[in-house]
Amino acid sequence: MAVLPMKRVLICGMKKDRKAVLELVQRLESVEIDAGAGEEDEVFVQTDVSSSAQLFQKNAASAARALEILNAAAPEEKSILSSFEGRKEMSVEEYERQVSRRDEIMRDVGEILRIDKDLSEAKADIPRIETQIEALGPWMELDVPLSFKGTKKTAAFIGTFPEELSESEVLSRLASLLPEIEDLNVDVVRATPEITSVMVICMKKDADAVDNALRHLNFSRPPVSDEVPAKQKELYQGEITAAMKRMDEARQELQSYAGKRDDLKFAVDYFTLRADKYKVLGSLSQSRRTFLLKGYVPEEAAPKLELMLTRNYEVCVEFSDPSESDDVPVLLKNNAFSGPVESVIESYSMPGRGELDPTMPVACFYYFMFGMMLSDFAYGAVMAAATFWILRKFKNMEPGMKKMMTMFCYCGLGTMLSGVLFGSYFGDAPIVIAKTFFGKDITIWSWIDPLNESMKMLVFAFVIGLIHLFTGLILNCYGAIKQKKYADAIYDSVFWIMLVGGLLLYGLTTDIVTGMFGLNKISQGIGTFGGICAVIASVGIILTGGRESKNWFKRTLKGAYALYGVTGYLSDILSYSRLLALGLATSVISSVFNQMGTMAGSGVFGVLIFIVVFLIGHTLNLAINALGAYVHTNRLQFVEFFGKFYNGGGRKFEPFAVKTKYFKFKEEN
Repeated sequence: MAVLPMKRVLICGMKKDRKAVLELVQRLESVEIDAGAGEEDEVFVQTDVSSSAQLFQKNAASAARALEILNAAAPEEKSILSSFEGRKEMSVEEYERQVSRRDEIMRDVGEILRIDKDLSEAKADIPRIETQIEALGPWMELDVPLSFKGTKKTAAFIGTFPEELSESEVLSRLASLLPEIEDLNVDVVRATPEITSVMVICMKKDADAVDNALRHLNFSRPPVSDEVPAKQKELYQGEITAAMKRMDEARQELQSYAGKRDDLKFAVDYFTLRADKYKVLGSLSQSRRTFLLKGYVPEEAAPKLELMLTRNYEVCVEFSDPSESDDVPVLLKNNAFSGPVESVIESYSMPGRGELDPTMPVACFYYFMFGMMLSDFAYGAVMAAATFWILRKFKNMEPGMKKMMTMFCYCGLGTMLSGVLFGSYFGDAPIVIAKTFFGKDITIWSWIDPLNESMKMLVFAFVIGLIHLFTGLILNCYGAIKQKKYADAIYDSVFWIMLVGGLLLYGLTTDIVTGMFGLNKISQGIGTFGGICAVIASVGIILTGGRESKNWFKRTLKGAYALYGVTGYLSDILSYSRLLALGLATSVISSVFNQMGTMAGSGVFGVLIFIVVFLIGHTLNLAINALGAYVHTNRLQFVEFFGKFYNGGGRKFEPFAVKTKYFKFKEEN
């Protein structure tokens, strides 16, 4: 377990090479650039490149949108496990070839966006035209255009009333408003309970008066067209057919770009990279002919960085040790066994300055505790085999995903070990199958039977918890000694180990503790020794627990309050009962599904029912309890374990890297 030492790096180069240097640094992914280290004075200034960065972001967004459109028109064939494949690897030479085609690719992007716009317009035309056809519905029996205004001597008014009316009712209402007009004709085209479509004809000299009267009666005019409604409907239907044809042509044209999918993916990554590069470029200190780049680099990566830069460009690379005031990022490096749980550490917090990397002890407990909570050999075998197969098949998997799969593979092995210890193989499936379908009684060896020896299992869980907690205290002691805080090591670790350990030894000499857990008493002498240790530790905690206070009275009160923290250890130890609870849940649910599967008997039909219930039940049980084991194992690390020695607060190392979505670039050594 190790926190890699960091070096400050200063790169000074020619201004003409700054973009190429940044691209090389980005591909090496070993330098975290200090964006706040840019200096401005009479010589060095910072360049405003925000407009260029925004342009590249816009191009990346356009390419992403074009790719989304293409994927919708011509879906990419992917397997159900495609999420494990990772990004495609691209050599620097291939990258440069693609860069030379960027303008051509962006023209394709523009064409795809144009085609999609045409497609969207055609899609929008159809409901608009259908609405117009629907509006023509009440007028299909009309034999003149809706724009008809009358003849040389007459005026025509075509429109609707918002209720069902007959010709006589319309004439009656108009007559009441226009008693002086006699020549008035009303033709009801269609009448429904909601609307009445009419054509009113009058002499031209009476047109204004009739118009005013119709307005008074809530008369509404329809959309005007120069064709007879039946003919207009045919025209609209022709427009729908044309719009659908345009849509088909647009889709076919989009599908023709399927072979350029990788080009679009490259454009997304390329312009994203350029946008990131220009953001960094704007933070550099630049003079008329030179530039300065400052940041952090892992000490082990410094030689390669210097070699790659000095071999290709006229640059000066200088390394130095960070000062105490520097906000140094943290990068962890662990072996193949413990490295997979680095993500667990990162999700809590990276180690603070001077703190130990807790990855190795976390890994040792993590795999075993996960196994105890899932506690079934077959479940562990399925998990380990599945993750191992994925790791072997997908060599190009992303590092984060690879670590997670490896972690679950080890968790599967831990589950297999627990399954052997507790005699669980798909629960009691071997016993049930042998008895139901073969008429034989068999037994399976187990060190502890959780269902029948629950108290023994609980004691075992508490023992694991005590080891876990004491390991945390020992690590706290080691960390303090490493920082030469010898008094703190005694006050904050040794005293608590003596207190908790002494109380446990003394408790094992009492009837109440041994009777409750079914344990044998230890000798009275050992118990007395434990009690003396606990008393000494208690006095020590009272005297030193509030040592930051100069006033002896406050110091004593704070020490007494610190001693009260021993109750927290009781709750911490009880928290490990979840090892029993989740293990029992897995076993009980497994047994229930096994029994349910045998309810149809031992015949052929019974075998089929058993197989169906077995597969469905155990799949659900594995999924639910694996999730529970993951959550509660994390909790035991974060709350109980880290609470004894680990503060965190470090900042993760974030190198200037190729943060792409589809391709990754390999820099040759």
